[in-house]
Amino acid sequence: MITDVGAQPLLRPWGQAWRLLAAAALGVVLWIITAAQLPVGAAGPRVEWLITGDPLLALACLIALLWRRRFPVTITLAVILASTASTLASGAALLALCSLAARRRPAETAAAAVLSVVSAVLTTDLYPRRALPEPLWLLISLPALMVGIVVAVGAAIGARREEVRSLREQVESAEREQAARAAEARIVERHRIAREMHDVLAHRVSLVAMQAGVLGHRRDLPPDQVAELARGIADGSHQALEELRDVLGVLRASPGELEPPQPSLADLPALVADARALGLDVTLTTTTAGEPPAAIARTVYRIVQEGLTNAGKHAPGAKVAVTVEGKAGDGLRATIRDSGAARKIAGPPASGFGLLGLSERVELARGELDHHAVPGGGFVLSARLPWPVREGNE
Repeated sequence: MITDVGAQPLLRPWGQAWRLLAAAALGVVLWIITAAQLPVGAAGPRVEWLITGDPLLALACLIALLWRRRFPVTITLAVILASTASTLASGAALLALCSLAARRRPAETAAAAVLSVVSAVLTTDLYPRRALPEPLWLLISLPALMVGIVVAVGAAIGARREEVRSLREQVESAEREQAARAAEARIVERHRIAREMHDVLAHRVSLVAMQAGVLGHRRDLPPDQVAELARGIADGSHQALEELRDVLGVLRASPGELEPPQPSLADLPALVADARALGLDVTLTTTTAGEPPAAIARTVYRIVQEGLTNAGKHAPGAKVAVTVEGKAGDGLRATIRDSGAARKIAGPPASGFGLLGLSERVELARGELDHHAVPGGGFVLSARLPWPVREGNE
């Protein structure tokens, strides 16, 4: 958890405790060294301060360090100033300086580091000593070296925290992107499944529904026609179940398993024959030179299939003309034209996804789809698909 910009992550209780204990231990070591240098029999206010005031001030500094991450500059400067009157508080001052350096703000850290060196130099004359005072350069160089080490450690800790934070943000961003890609892939797959289910089943079920509608409205049909329509309904239902089983088999197939053969232009005569057997008056004209790519041929098959399905649902009794023409380089054009409904019957409910699915298929194939009503009656569905020239087709 991060408080504000430049702030450090909040510490857990144990992380806070061992840092304070380390600062206290360092202060105790320096306090013992200072007490050991007192002259024998030394007494007076400064000695009494070393015994009582110095530890109390150091304790106050350690308590103040609990808020060093909320008020880093204020706490650091206050503790460093307090350490000029308390040797035991030197450990707390170094911890505050290290914490400030971890924020990676050079100006604040430099000011606190200079103040720490000055404080250390002033502390040398705080208590009486048995030994002669060290040279000034030594009094300055040792605190400066210690402060430099503390600042370097703090800066390294801050750099590591920033790197960890950056890596965590990158991981979270990658997870969000992965989730978005997965959601998009699920949507695309749902659309593909819906389109495939519609293309495979809508044609067959629509023709079955049309035959059932004829049986429901024509009470004067001779028994042989009634039997023929009943057989057509049974055969169409059986074929619809088989096609549904094929689609489900593809969806459940494991990677590496072969998929059932996909329809092509060679399957158009069988498609038209099925439509004729179910009562549609269909003529098929194909004038193609060569064999188009499999994806283009499959798209044309689905276009013709959808056109026949729509003609059976919306134009019962109409004459339907299917034309497929083209060659490599000129493109492939499929046209399904009906003459309009010759009679009115209650057709099956429209899904509304047939032409939408065709538009998606044709768009994926970089083609153009057109559908419109013809003045005077009838409907035209046409598509133009690219047929690239390949070597051997020229």
